[in-house]
Amino acid sequence: MVIVAVVLFVLALAVGGVAVAGLIGKLPRNRWAGVRTPDTLRSEESFALANKVAGPTMAAAAGLLVIGGIAALTMSVAMGLGIALVAVVAALFTAGTGGAIGARAAAAIPEPSGCGNDCNCGHTESAGHTDTAADQTPVAKAEASAKEAASECGESSCGACSLKGACLPAK
Repeated sequence: MVIVAVVLFVLALAVGGVAVAGLIGKLPRNRWAGVRTPDTLRSEESFALANKVAGPTMAAAAGLLVIGGIAALTMSVAMGLGIALVAVVAALFTAGTGGAIGARAAAAIPEPSGCGNDCNCGHTESAGHTDTAADQTPVAKAEASAKEAASECGESSCGACSLKGACLPAK
């Protein structure tokens, strides 16, 4: 039973750490911890919001895991395992519910606006653009258009946009 308790305490520590990091906004986007859906991973802001919203339920899940660990240590084998199993299922349900609420909060954030959305970045012709050299190659025309579009966005190049590299012609 000691092994079951130790596993539950380690899980509680990991889940609690993610909960605290999410609540204080220090959980970086990653592939292992936190609320990870397409909506939450599209920007730092949406990831931070989702994990801040899910933080209290993640902390509650960690608390449930601690309760299961204590039960595994202090009760008879059958009773301790039963309560530990119930605690694990309740923790998964609690964390899942919080994650779903966090994902919905992230989905409510509007799509990030970037060079590709606001100023025709990546299009071969932009508003008011006239070629000064008629003999430019299509690639050169696209690069010139992208630079002009980026300047309309207030960026030095489309490489600085949120859609990094989207304005550069395919090679």
